[in-house]
Amino acid sequence: MRGYHYRVLAALDQYGSGSQADVGREAGIDRSDVVATLNDLLARGCVRRTPDRTDRRRNVVSITRRGRAALERLDVGVGRVQDELLGALSASDRAALIRLLERLA
Repeated sequence: MRGYHYRVLAALDQYGSGSQADVGREAGIDRSDVVATLNDLLARGCVRRTPDRTDRRRNVVSITRRGRAALERLDVGVGRVQDELLGALSASDRAALIRLLERLA
């Protein structure tokens, strides 16, 4: 899995199902990369793409059980990397850094 996969799965987990365009915006991924990322995740069984009931031209993307399991594994890996990278910081310093980074984003 790559960073885009993680971002899409995390966005679907956090915000729920949505159109491909919505998922891309929530994940912060350019439209040109969303379809390829979703196709990869679809092939892995991590997402489901269904026609929108109200607008058949759109697709609604949702996370599957396999996608949630993959996200949980990725979260563990990300946590390990963060612990390794930020290990020298106290809990309050980590919280301050995260607040500052969120403000920049």
